[in-house]
Amino acid sequence: MALDSTYMAKQLFGTDGIRGVPGTYPLDNETLERVGFALGQYLLAHGLNQGARARVLIGRDTRESGPHIAAQIALGLGASGAEAVPAGVLTTPGVAWLVSREGFSAGVVISASHNPYQDNGVKLISASGMKFPDAAEAEIESVILSSKSAASRGHGTVNRAEIDHHGDEKLHQDYLAGLREAVLPGAKLAGMKVVLDCANGAASELGPQLFRSLGAKVTAIHNTPDGRNINKECGSLHPESMQNGVLEAGAALGVAFDGDADRAIFATASGVLVNGDGVLLAAGRYMKSKGKLKGDAIVGTTMANLGLERALETSGLKLTRTDVGDRYVLEEMRRDGANLGGEQSGHILFLDDATTGDGMLTAVKMASLVSIAGPLDSLVADLKIFPQKIVNVPVRSKPPLESLPEVFRQLKEAETVLGRSGRVVLRYSGTEALARVMVEAEREQDVLRWTEKLASALRSAIGA
Repeated sequence: MALDSTYMAKQLFGTDGIRGVPGTYPLDNETLERVGFALGQYLLAHGLNQGARARVLIGRDTRESGPHIAAQIALGLGASGAEAVPAGVLTTPGVAWLVSREGFSAGVVISASHNPYQDNGVKLISASGMKFPDAAEAEIESVILSSKSAASRGHGTVNRAEIDHHGDEKLHQDYLAGLREAVLPGAKLAGMKVVLDCANGAASELGPQLFRSLGAKVTAIHNTPDGRNINKECGSLHPESMQNGVLEAGAALGVAFDGDADRAIFATASGVLVNGDGVLLAAGRYMKSKGKLKGDAIVGTTMANLGLERALETSGLKLTRTDVGDRYVLEEMRRDGANLGGEQSGHILFLDDATTGDGMLTAVKMASLVSIAGPLDSLVADLKIFPQKIVNVPVRSKPPLESLPEVFRQLKEAETVLGRSGRVVLRYSGTEALARVMVEAEREQDVLRWTEKLASALRSAIGA
């Protein structure tokens, strides 16, 4: 699809939970307490308390606002009769893994992923280890927004010190043990030199622990969080120091996580950057060779590079595209029965191993693959990356894109001219007042020409 309008969702919940600036709506104290209360009420109303009292695991990344937000949500949970169980600093997929395997009724993650420290967010995870479906989020949201919703202030109790501390170390070790089981058969990571950029985020301790426990020789960078340096000039959005670190250390592999470690991108031994498209290609081919890739199909998004699609075709593999967002990739995978999917950003889903995208799991898989099949450079050597440009256009409103005559006309003209030699994607951001224009083509001049035409049409129609 060239038009993606998945932004049209709920009032509070975007494609990746509730996002905002701590201390302001919707991350003010009262709303946060209401979130906890509404979640507890939902679990009770649907018989998801799994015993006399619902147990909800709360994890967070390293932002300085995280402990306070966790405490406010815990207050709301307590007022609803649920129990808040602190996991301390833990990755988003770590919370999902533990919720699905250790009998929790639900999970809450306090994180704004790859955003700067000034932002934060709240993600809710169901007992299955997956995000709640849209209908469930809408029901929870209706309680949060209801004037009749009982705010928990004065009714709940929470041990702030307990919420602030590092969480149950056993939970962390259980998660790491699960990741160790994901090493591919025949792989030997002992002695492998690996550079890990932890983005000063949730993987700062766990990432190096994991790889050292597998015998790898780890160079860890950006692993000293101070509450304000998460994602700052580091991690998956700024991988340059990771790439340089690989060359300096003579490492076989470099990995850069984002703040909550639900994604990872890589550097080859020669320092070449490999994003989620390269991961899907290498992992897909390996899984097909072992008879493990269901349906010989991989699920990607509208942002997956045309080069990936062409490279997969040479191996007899099909790429199915869906709207941007891991929840939509997961939904399509479950519909198609696929077990490998992901996004260019490095958010990869190995459904045979986990219920959600997990940067550390992806790192284990790719390190295993390098051990078994040789350098990552050779595994992605035939991936020709078509020139691509993305332009973000600030907008004052988000009407259906097809309702904008000039935008729609320019889009149709671009698609006709480019044909099979290019792609155009127009979509709104799910979390910001932006329209995104993506153009991909064999020739750089076509990319520049059509991104400017489409961005200009958007600015004229709805520009802020």
